[in-house]
Amino acid sequence: MTATRMLLLGLLPLLPCAALAQSACTSDGVPQPVAVLERFINADCDSCWRDKATPEPAKGVLALDWIVPGSRGEDAPLSTGATNDALLRLKALSRAVPTQADARRTALNPGGPRVRVAHGETINDYIGTSVTLSPGAGGPWNTWLLLVEELPVGAEGSPVARRLVRNVFQPPWDTTRSLTRAEQRRLHETRAMQVPEGARPSRLSLVAVVHDARGRIRAIAHTVCKPEGRQG
Repeated sequence: MTATRMLLLGLLPLLPCAALAQSACTSDGVPQPVAVLERFINADCDSCWRDKATPEPAKGVLALDWIVPGSRGEDAPLSTGATNDALLRLKALSRAVPTQADARRTALNPGGPRVRVAHGETINDYIGTSVTLSPGAGGPWNTWLLLVEELPVGAEGSPVARRLVRNVFQPPWDTTRSLTRAEQRRLHETRAMQVPEGARPSRLSLVAVVHDARGRIRAIAHTVCKPEGRQG
């Protein structure tokens, strides 16, 4: 079986078909978080990962963890989890690169578009992902699709559970122009995202965060895997 066919099979759980007999990992029926807590750690600061004073999310708040490349490059203690996407995220949030750690809590500004995410199984170091935005007549919208690894308390000495951002994709939707009626109802992107070395496939999930032109968060979604046979 070719790698391409295997990847397509991994995308099958993304299809809206109730007859599929495999587990479905989607945001369907998952309550929308009320805020996002983003925690940034400089890859040079190994003690920051183990800091007992790490901010924890309140009920209904989604925590995301970013490891920012450090001055020591590949020799930094946390370099294996560092990503240049963290630098892009800091720039988008107008925040400086922390020398140790930083955190930002951003509340959801309700009344925005609807967003749905889904993912399949990991095959040959890639995972099939899907993101759908129902933008309406508003906008423009900026969507961040995040592949995260959910780490339990105690992972590598962490005192808190984490959602470590492993990969990022921003769908190439141009919502700055006037959208057609069909586009207002649905913008869709299916993409195979690479799973970085060291990430455990069974711990992967997807998060989507949608911003408006003023940088406010207007929609949040994340996947939860449902057992076989319980698809809608």
